[in-house]
Amino acid sequence: MKANKLTPNFEVTDIIQTVKFYQETLGFNLIMAVPETQDGIDQAFSEEKEYVYALVSKDNVELMFQRTDTFKADVVFSKGFPIGASVSFYLEVDGVGNLYQEIKDKGIMATELKTAWYGMKEFYMQDNNGYILGIAEKA
Repeated sequence: MKANKLTPNFEVTDIIQTVKFYQETLGFNLIMAVPETQDGIDQAFSEEKEYVYALVSKDNVELMFQRTDTFKADVVFSKGFPIGASVSFYLEVDGVGNLYQEIKDKGIMATELKTAWYGMKEFYMQDNNGYILGIAEKA
């Protein structure tokens, strides 16, 4: 097997609010969104539509967001599991200190910025769905 890419698919309750969080907090861009009717792909959100899926990206990182009802239908063994995770998604960035200050200025709860024993300057935060994001830069 050759592994080509890993793109996390987050189960979320509100696609638009989740994308907005990632845009405003971490600078991600909306690549595409699938409306509830699942009859096409939108490049931008329409106020007249509800959405079940979105793909966002920033530099070399892509994330998918899927609304709970369709996620549970597609990933049947996830039924009964709560949203959130006992895993953290570790994102390596440039400029972790500046990003940390922006996160704090926005009132988003985060751990202290510190340099770990393995040489990464990092902090952890939660997104608006309860997923844990580790944000780090080589010290």
